Amino acid sequence: MARLVRHGVMVGVAALLMVSGCGESEPTAAEAGETLKRHITELMKQRHVLEVNITDPGGRDIPCGEGRAKRTFAATGRHASPKIDGDGLNTLLIGALDSVAQYRIVEDIGDAPIRLANEEYKTLLILESRGNGQYGVRGETECLPAS
Repeated sequence: MARLVRHGVMVGVAALLMVSGCGESEPTAAEAGETLKRHITELMKQRHVLEVNITDPGGRDIPCGEGRAKRTFAATGRHASPKIDGDGLNTLLIGALDSVAQYRIVEDIGDAPIRLANEEYKTLLILESRGNGQYGVRGETECLPAS
């Protein structure tokens, strides 16, 4: 009887793990790179950033070793008011980010760039607005299976 109960519990746990997504594979670097590009582009649209300039178009694997790679993407732009400093611009970006994807702040130290991560999509955003109304956002994926 105890053996049957243990077997039933093990089958139930295995089924629960499969349903919860533990069996899902991680994205490739190319898939995560496209997500990163979409997140940064959408963030710029949500903030109504003017004169968006893609400074790193990404689109290529950067080897991390062991058949893994990461991808990057970056953009700059201008706020309508040149009087807003870097902290203010980064705060505006963080406020708009919730409508794009759920990122959590992983590093925010003084005047240094703010680093945010999204574990679901395996992406990292770095907000590095300079001030004078100049937005700056770059990002990278985690080291993932090469495309």
